[in-house]
Amino acid sequence: MVAYKSKMVERIRLPSREQRERNLEAAGYNLFNLSSEEVFVDLLTDSGTGAMSDAQWAALIRGDESYAGSRSFEELEEAVADVMGFSNVVPTHQGRGAENVLYGALLSAGDVVPNNTHFDTTRAHISNQDADPVDCPIDVAHDPDAEEPFKGNFSLERARAVVEEHGAERIPVVVQTITNNSAAGQAVSVENTRKVREFADEIDATFVIDACRFAENAYFVSQREEEFADASIADIAREQLGYADALVMSGKKDGLVNAGGFVATDDDALFEQCKQRAILYEGFPTYGGMAGRDVAAMAVGLREAVEDAYLEDRIEQVREFGAQLAAVGVPVYTPTSGHAVYVDAGELFPHLDAEEFPGQVLACELYREGGVRGVELGSFAFPDTDRPELVRLAVPRRTYHREHFDHVVETAEAVLEKRETVSGLQLASDPVMPEIRHFTAELEPVPSSQ
Repeated sequence: MVAYKSKMVERIRLPSREQRERNLEAAGYNLFNLSSEEVFVDLLTDSGTGAMSDAQWAALIRGDESYAGSRSFEELEEAVADVMGFSNVVPTHQGRGAENVLYGALLSAGDVVPNNTHFDTTRAHISNQDADPVDCPIDVAHDPDAEEPFKGNFSLERARAVVEEHGAERIPVVVQTITNNSAAGQAVSVENTRKVREFADEIDATFVIDACRFAENAYFVSQREEEFADASIADIAREQLGYADALVMSGKKDGLVNAGGFVATDDDALFEQCKQRAILYEGFPTYGGMAGRDVAAMAVGLREAVEDAYLEDRIEQVREFGAQLAAVGVPVYTPTSGHAVYVDAGELFPHLDAEEFPGQVLACELYREGGVRGVELGSFAFPDTDRPELVRLAVPRRTYHREHFDHVVETAEAVLEKRETVSGLQLASDPVMPEIRHFTAELEPVPSSQ
């Protein structure tokens, strides 16, 4: 069932194939370098790219732009307390600002941080503190075909091996990301979160949940975890988040806004540390780098994110998109996530080695064929990690319609038909931080003689 109708539209245009060819070359075969006007259907990310509701737009107009003590901040505090269960909130300009505030307060050089799987900016922020991010996914997390309802779970077995190798004293923080974006956006069970809480207590570590897609995760729990079959999405979200000592949040995902994030905690000492860092890096603790109107819109968005009608529409749209791609033979990671469809480029281009970046090749070919922009999350984005060669087609919230997805499916089918003729890419430039090189690095086609 479609839960929305349009009140405003934006014209988009598909550049000619010749223009797309020139755009790819000028961008150094890195789709981050494309102008938005050069893209027809933009599935690069679901972060801050969605459409806000009429209630959120109304909140924008009512936003309080006071530097200190803003009414909009009080609305955000109330929403975080009601929806997520935490009393202390430190707003930031977006999720990576929250990561900088929180991990800068918690970590020191030489620390080790286990996570079910670190995403790019999380890995970079931990590394920036001279700490070591260690992934602890379950065994089937990187198997695109495995039938498992919670492939995003945190592996306690791997985490305990990390403790044995490094010692508990070097592990001050344990992180669980829900949903697990770097493992194809897979869901995490509440039971697994409880066990991670117990593990963190065992080693006297702070337990942090990266809650960017907490509402989507709660929806999957309601569908897949028997204990919660009759629970509301809102109750599931509060239950799962309640096991954490602190949350790090990008409001640009399940806050349903175009800007903003925050740290939330009930630990008063940690709250004070985060406030001081926020003043230094983000702004006064009641606006945190955001305009008051954006704070007000996020307060409304958090409440909308746990509404059943919104989530059913959101998850079903992504599921149907994945089914359409699979139906034409595109190798899709299953089950589909709540925010994106992940395509297995390694299977689609078996003739390309990892050193030729098959995921980045697929992302470029989707743009070349149909002006579609996705993002590679394989060996290009995550060098020196053992992950499948995935391309994420992230679906902006409340933005695209069936006709847009039909176009993407037709585009992918065209790439599929010519896949044996596609050649690889190689690095032409390599930034100094490997954790985030995919944002700015440029590539070039592998010479035909290689």
